[in-house]
Parts: sequence; structure tokens; C-alpha cells
Amino acid sequence: MKTKKKYKKQVLKSLKELAKTEYNLLETMTNLMLLKEFKENKIEFKKGDTFSFEDNIFDYSEDKNIRKMAKLRKKIMKTMQSLVENSDFKDKEIEFLA
Repeated sequence: MKTKKKYKKQVLKSLKELAKTEYNLLETMTNLMLLKEFKENKIEFKKGDTFSFEDNIFDYSEDKNIRKMAKLRKKIMKTMQSLVENSDFKDKEIEFLA
């Protein structure tokens, strides 16, 4: 029984790390787009401005590095979903994913 708890704890720890990585990728892709594509197209933001977009905006980026990161991010999200579906987690245990 202890082994099962340790295993579950390790899967949760892995999910948390994957979630951090996914967030960092999203932040990096957004920053890269702001630095390059938006600047090239003379789209400017001022402090306090908000920007909303569909997730697939990165799939159509002119920058191949952004597209590669977007593909990796999708794989990470798919893996996370699979880990959750194949494990017996309580909602409270995985609420950090919400």
C-alpha cells in the first residue's frame, strides 16, 4: 500500500512540474511574439493593456521557433491529461491544474 501512495505522490509531483513547464512555454511564446511579430506589424501595447487570443495563434506564427514550442506545449498538455485520466486522483489533488 505504501508503494502505491508513493507512486501516486510522484505522479502528482510530475504533473506539477509539467504544469510549470507548460506555463513557462506559454509565457515565452507570448513574449517572443510581442518582441518580433507584433513589433514588425507595429502592434503596440501600453502598460495596463490587456491582450486576449485563441491558443492556436501560435500555430500560425511566422516564427518556426514559436511553432515548435507550441507543438511541444500541446504534447505536454496531452500527456498531463493522459496522466490524470489514467490515475485515481481526487479533484482536490489536481485542482492546481484548473
